[in-house]
Amino acid sequence: MAEEEDLEVDVEDLATALAGGARVLDVRTPEEYAEGHVTGAVLIPLGELADRRDEIPDGDPLYVICAAGGRSLQATRALVAAGYRAVSVAGGTNGWIASGRPVSVGPDAH
Repeated sequence: MAEEEDLEVDVEDLATALAGGARVLDVRTPEEYAEGHVTGAVLIPLGELADRRDEIPDGDPLYVICAAGGRSLQATRALVAAGYRAVSVAGGTNGWIASGRPVSVGPDAH
């Protein structure tokens, strides 16, 4: 299993990765997602992740985000255990917004 510190990146790392075409998986609720999400993030709530495996976006690594980092770290651990290359975004969407970065609003999945 990967070391815990290898499973997390910060919002700066995510911003750099997005500029290079990285994929983002948002594991919050649909309501949270609609309030504001990283543009391009695919929504699959944490509780639905196992049942929606075929919808998990490709990513090398896949960036996993939630509100603050707890759910995304949980999802990242499960994804890594299932053979995915994934990292959790520490600080989550709240950190992304606090850093002044743009978000999309609404229920769109992309």
